[in-house]
This record gives sequence, structure tokens and C-alpha cells, in this order.
Amino acid sequence: MYFGKVKSKGDPNRVPPNQHVTTKFPVLHAGNVPNYEDISKWDLQVFGLLNHPKRFTYKDLMEMKQIDQGNDIHCVTGWSKLDNVWRGISTRELVKDLGLHENANYCILHAEEGWTTNLPLDDFLKETSLLAHSHNGEPLTPEHGFPFRAVFPHLYFWKSAKWIRAIQFTEHNHPGFWERNGYHMNGDPWKEERFTWD
Repeated sequence: MYFGKVKSKGDPNRVPPNQHVTTKFPVLHAGNVPNYEDISKWDLQVFGLLNHPKRFTYKDLMEMKQIDQGNDIHCVTGWSKLDNVWRGISTRELVKDLGLHENANYCILHAEEGWTTNLPLDDFLKETSLLAHSHNGEPLTPEHGFPFRAVFPHLYFWKSAKWIRAIQFTEHNHPGFWERNGYHMNGDPWKEERFTWD
């Protein structure tokens, strides 16, 4: 076993090519795990091509409509974790009153320590996309993204940024941290879009 992987590809309708199912939740990230001593000082900036950019506090987000979303997640390193249940805010709900411009085609997720990742607007607004604060009935641990992380289960999991601090809407696509270092711009696990040369 490696990262708690069960050496089984699992159901091919749920597990993409060359992935193995894990019963654990591996911790992988670049940089340090942030420590928020006073969560009231944390915020999420949503800006860019919007009529009404906004700064959300932790309290603001927790008072928004909450949803539970069940899904499978797939890491570019080769593990898949099935039957996750996340609680948080739909990305559609987050931006519904912010006035997205017609030429807003992409978004850049900004996380702690300058980390970024990019994705098309359609992926960000997909019905299964959300900002999560809880996983399987428990608040996220610091290692898994407390207080909020993005969850885009239809993409490789590096796109689901931990410790998210800002969401920027842009007209053009801009590579993020891993994308600048050889990872694929899209990251579809079913097409095995792991690297730019794939």
C-alpha cells in the first residue's frame, strides 16, 4: 500500500484511468500549513470582472445557504478517494449577486503564500463545484484547507485549492503555480490531463 491505496482500479465508471482507490485522505501541498489564530481576521476577496466585487468574512460565508455535496475525488499523483461528503457553499450561490461580466471567461484561485490555480468559468460554475468548510461531517483540518477550500470533483484535485483567500475573474487564461511547472491547464482526470505534454 502507498498513501493508503488499495491496489484496485475500482469501478471504471467512477475511477479514471491509471488511478487507484484509497481509504485514507493523503495530505499533499506546496508550502506551509497556515494557522489562523483569529478567524475573524480571515477573509475571501472575490474580484476582477464583476460589477460588485466583494470581501466575504468567515461569518458572511457561514451565514450563506449551505449545501451537502457527495462526490469522488482524484489526485494527479494517482489516488482516488470515493464517497466524500462536503458541506459548504455552491460557487453559483457565491457569485449570483456579484454581476459577472460577459467577458469573464476564466477564474484564478488565490491561496496562501501566493499559490494559484486556474480554471474556465464553466468549471467554476459547474453544479458540483463548491467552497467547502467540512468533510464527512467534520470541519476541515488545517492540513486539508481550513477554513475553506475549493472542491471541483470533475478535475484533478490540485485544482481544488486549499486555504483559498481570493477568487479573480479574468478574460484570459493564466497558468497557476503547478500549471507553470508543467501541469496541464485543464486537468480532466478522465482524459488523463496530468501534464502539458499529455
